[in-house]
Amino acid sequence: MTHSKAKSSNPLVNKPSALIISLTFLIAGTTVYASRQSSVSQAESVIETVIPKISTVTALGRLEPSGEIIEVSVSSSANGNRIEELQVSEGEEVKQGEIIAVLDSRDRAEAALRQAEARVTIAQANLARVKAGAKTGEIQAQRAAIARIEAERINNLTAQTAMVSRMEAELRNAKIEYKRYQQLFDDGAISESQKDNKKLTLETAQEQLTEAKANLSRTRTAQEQQIAEAKAILNKIAEVRPVDVQVAAAEVKEAQAAVATAKADLDRTYIKSPQAGTVIKILTRPGEVVSSNDGVVRIGQINQMYAIAEVYESDITKVKIGQKATVNSNALSKALTGTVEHIGLEIKRQEVVNTDPTANIDAKVVEVKVKLDEASSQKVSGLTNLLVNVRIDL
Repeated sequence: MTHSKAKSSNPLVNKPSALIISLTFLIAGTTVYASRQSSVSQAESVIETVIPKISTVTALGRLEPSGEIIEVSVSSSANGNRIEELQVSEGEEVKQGEIIAVLDSRDRAEAALRQAEARVTIAQANLARVKAGAKTGEIQAQRAAIARIEAERINNLTAQTAMVSRMEAELRNAKIEYKRYQQLFDDGAISESQKDNKKLTLETAQEQLTEAKANLSRTRTAQEQQIAEAKAILNKIAEVRPVDVQVAAAEVKEAQAAVATAKADLDRTYIKSPQAGTVIKILTRPGEVVSSNDGVVRIGQINQMYAIAEVYESDITKVKIGQKATVNSNALSKALTGTVEHIGLEIKRQEVVNTDPTANIDAKVVEVKVKLDEASSQKVSGLTNLLVNVRIDL
């Protein structure tokens, strides 16, 4: 009996113990979860307070003169010529349009220009001659020839007219004589042969008169034609035809165009500076052949220097015109200062590469121009293309 009671009392004892253990684990789990949640909240709070606000943008860059560097070269038509004279030296300031160098083709170009100018003079003289017409002596000689022909005409016509008049008189006498002999023949006073002689004389006089009149007409027609031809020659000599003037004027314009071409060729033998600036480097020396690929000199406006910063595309939205910037380099003892003046409008591949081997060399950047102040520009006026670090204050 005792043994059976002990069995019946064990379940009563075990049930409260299990419940207590379960409650203990539940309370412990709840406490751990609450503790962890509190830790996460505290960590997030710590993170929020530790992360600072970004106040600068840094970028690699290079120094350049204002307006960038210009490489002065020659035209393609001047390729193969040599530099005869170099009229500048490195570090020398030049003005816009100032002659930098002279090519050895200058003398040939000058000779060609003089020849073209001489042709203009000849063409202009020819135009003046055409406009003036023939020479005065030629006109006067032709007028004298016309006067001589007219005088000869008058003399010939006068002589032949007188002959015709005499022939007419002889014909009238021959008619009267023939009628008288006809009457005598009818009266039987003369023979028929005598009458026939007078008839022959009458017919001869008639023929001679007809011939004389024909000669007079031919002479008048011939001499009138001769005078007309002489006057036509005079008009041709004295006439100034518009077409002749136009041709001569066109020749003048053609010669003047040749002068313009020769002047352009001569001007190309003088290599001039396209802008004011300082000669940074001489690329071709006297006696050397110059080409459009090699160039002659490099010119830049180093009195005002710029730092060209290559800002990552992810940072470009933070950069604004007018922000202050600081420029540093291992070659500079002191930092340079400047102001953001221009922000590029295109994204390009990074050109200034970081020496860090882990750096991204394919990064996409936007060029930002930082205008250095006057003091900083003077310090680095001779350091074009110097690699620098640029920090832009936001």
